[in-house]
Amino acid sequence: MSHTESTAKPHLHTDRDRALLHWLSDLDQSLALDLDSLKAASSDASFRRYFRVNTAQKTLIVMDAPPPQENCQPFIDVTQRLQAASVTVPKILANDLKQGFLLLTDLGQHTYFDKIVEGWPDQARQSHYLHALDALVKLQLAHTGGLAVLDRQRLIDELQLFPEWFVQQHHGVALTTQENTQLTLIFETLANEIANQPQVLVHRDFHSPNLMVCDDPGVGANPGVLDYQDALLGPISYDIASLVFDARTTWEEPQQLDWAIRYWERARAAGLPVDADFAVFYKQYEWAGLQRNLRILGVFARLNLRDHKPAYLNHLPRVLQYVRQVGNRYGVFRPLMRLLDRLDGIEPQTSLTF
Repeated sequence: MSHTESTAKPHLHTDRDRALLHWLSDLDQSLALDLDSLKAASSDASFRRYFRVNTAQKTLIVMDAPPPQENCQPFIDVTQRLQAASVTVPKILANDLKQGFLLLTDLGQHTYFDKIVEGWPDQARQSHYLHALDALVKLQLAHTGGLAVLDRQRLIDELQLFPEWFVQQHHGVALTTQENTQLTLIFETLANEIANQPQVLVHRDFHSPNLMVCDDPGVGANPGVLDYQDALLGPISYDIASLVFDARTTWEEPQQLDWAIRYWERARAAGLPVDADFAVFYKQYEWAGLQRNLRILGVFARLNLRDHKPAYLNHLPRVLQYVRQVGNRYGVFRPLMRLLDRLDGIEPQTSLTF
């Protein structure tokens, strides 16, 4: 979920909209919902919609997650896990799982991404990102029993989005037999390394659009965390890679390194199973970031071509830069870098060998 504040009135004229209004009007009168105030609260890459509604004292969030495309049960399950781990997440005030409606507390009006776009002063931004590292450590200490696993095969399956949607569909380029063989080997190498990391609860999208600035101390400690319903048991470096290699925000390498070290220090102090050698951990987190960003290139291309959401193309140059940053550091990824050069029309470098 990306809580992008909007003042636009939702078009409440479909059967789904009428069902939502009917459900809200039937809720406990003590909530004192002002249904005339209902307005869109966010955009989303999924089928979910979010609205903000006023009460006499505060605003609340309405989640519309239409079955069968969406299932609210994982959201409720992970909410309980994160609350127990002292992570600031929305409280669930009412739900109708059959219809896919939830009423939630409102964690705030602005995401980290909103504040960055506004021109967040450096000191405030740094302070909030350190809070995010603290929240990530809490999240990784949460109970993981019964969660699906981000295992080797799932990591490989996700990587297939890159050749299918980014290379073939977005660029219209067919891979050669050699490129196919090389990519397969790279994907297997990446997936094997990442799947062998120590495992914790993984948010999956722990990045600026899903971190809320909590101005109201009554809501909880900064940041509020959203969009965690796809949480899995997975590699410990995945979420810090999500935060640092943020597809919507460019961070230079000194800043990336600073946050990675500060996270690693916090994780070790909390007893999380990060490697005692930071150099080992750094490679793990860079490789997790590479897997994630190759997947994102495919996902954003698919969102444009299949789902007619071209705005995601704006982020491709940044994601590609993160991919090149990591890919250029390790020789095993050289064939991937050559493929990216071919897609970008960059001539292969030839040099004499003595």
